[in-house]
Amino acid sequence: MNKEAPSPFNLISPTDYRYSVKELEQYLSEEAFVKYKAKIEGVLTKTFAKYGICTPKIAGEVVQATSQIMASDVYKEESKIKHEIKALVNVILDRVSDEAKPFVHTTATSYDIVDTANALRYRDATKNIILPDMVKLEKLWIDLAKREKDTIQIGRTHGQHAEPITFGFAIAQYVNRWGNRILNLKTTTDNLVGKFSGAVGAYNASSLLFEDPESFERDFLDEGLGLKPAEISTQIIPPEGVTDFIHSIISSFGVLANFARDMRNLQRSEIGEVGEPFEEDQVGSSTMPQKRNPINFENVESMWIKFMPHIVTMYLNQISEHQRDLTNSCSQRYTPELLMAFDSSVRRMNRVCNNLQVDRENMKKNFELNEDKIIAEPLYVLLAFHGHPNAHEYVRKLIMTSYQTGKSLPEIALSDKELQSYLKKFSNMQLEVISTPSKYVGIAAEKTEKVTLLWEKRLKKAKLW
Repeated sequence: MNKEAPSPFNLISPTDYRYSVKELEQYLSEEAFVKYKAKIEGVLTKTFAKYGICTPKIAGEVVQATSQIMASDVYKEESKIKHEIKALVNVILDRVSDEAKPFVHTTATSYDIVDTANALRYRDATKNIILPDMVKLEKLWIDLAKREKDTIQIGRTHGQHAEPITFGFAIAQYVNRWGNRILNLKTTTDNLVGKFSGAVGAYNASSLLFEDPESFERDFLDEGLGLKPAEISTQIIPPEGVTDFIHSIISSFGVLANFARDMRNLQRSEIGEVGEPFEEDQVGSSTMPQKRNPINFENVESMWIKFMPHIVTMYLNQISEHQRDLTNSCSQRYTPELLMAFDSSVRRMNRVCNNLQVDRENMKKNFELNEDKIIAEPLYVLLAFHGHPNAHEYVRKLIMTSYQTGKSLPEIALSDKELQSYLKKFSNMQLEVISTPSKYVGIAAEKTEKVTLLWEKRLKKAKLW
């Protein structure tokens, strides 16, 4: 009688039962990891056949056997012999003929298989799932930036009203940051390498069979894997390639979390400039029925808080004594969880941004709260340009008068007798900025157009669009 499949709620990590991306399981699950390692063992024997070490028939037999390996088989064997890769090898040996057995795992060391499998599955997961999800979000942000390029919004520094921008310009900042992260992740993914250089990296075992073991390594990694070898390795590949790859993921996560923080703040009740989509049956609070909480933005930032410190783990993993120690064996097993959590967050932002609510009226209303003070900067700049010896201090005092009297800064400045000789020098455009603060947006709309077009071109050039 077959046992029932275990409930996902018996799992420990929320990444498995709450934040999983189904499409990534074929790359990042433990079952997938075992299958990748088994595949590499099969490719090794195929490469032996290419070099005449074994027959194509034997290679085909080993490949067939490795294609049927299950994680449960390997773990059952490992529970007896206490060695992960030897357990895999034993399971393969049990499934092939005596003629094929000598060509399974021959001249390989465990981390020829493990490091190569990790590089391969991280590459596949990133290129097939993660990068396309990131590009989808970039497209949504580009569309949002273009749509809102002229929507007036007050800029904020230190949480205080600063100068006018447009909402599209604010989003264009993320278009640029995210686009850079996409290209950086693509580069670091392309730089992931494998190895087949043996227990200390000097090709000791493979040099017994091949005059040019480096040539064999290149053919092995290219045969069905599409990987390049490390320039030189120990028992493990140089750790910096994977470290750079993880840095690309985590720095991308930081951009995502920063966007989530900004949008969450703009969703505050007293600001109300944007809002997450809220479903008809969705509940915001167990006690306050009126609540519409920014749960998705909060979730993304919370996930970043949890997984950002993984970069410290990766830097610690750079240290391995001499040709190899085992101090990174456990810690590196959590990298798939990071990739899963990151892509889960990217997909969450895709869902939110696809239906992000933008309240242009509230943006205008918030802008108008302090619009009469906004012209302090252009006023002092223009006064200085037209010869005022202490423009900044003079305008600061006018601002104080504005606060004390309730009169607007343009009203006070334009009627100030001491400023008349300078104001006469202002052009019509300059006077319009002083009297109409909403005109003081610089080239926000033009810059938004330029940045969005730039990233469309760059991603098309990188064949990611």
